[in-house]
Amino acid sequence: MITIWPQYLDKNLTLKQGRKISIEDSVKEPTINEIERALKRLGLQFSLQKENSYPGKWYEKSGRVLVEWEGTKLELIREVSLKIKEMRN
Repeated sequence: MITIWPQYLDKNLTLKQGRKISIEDSVKEPTINEIERALKRLGLQFSLQKENSYPGKWYEKSGRVLVEWEGTKLELIREVSLKIKEMRN
């Protein structure tokens, strides 16, 4: 089970602030709903937790997603981010 926070994909954040992938692969201000739609399109099993707050921003309820995934966390985050980019175009 891998946890994805929207902050992992956010182009506006630095690596220190929580972004996990390159700026080229990331998207601006991804929402929990966009992540949910991307995971559905990728055909992955997941559990949505909309009331959770990212530890670095405990005052914001950004939500998180728990995903069944066999590969690495970075591979999953990159796949989700690219799917969101595709959906936005």
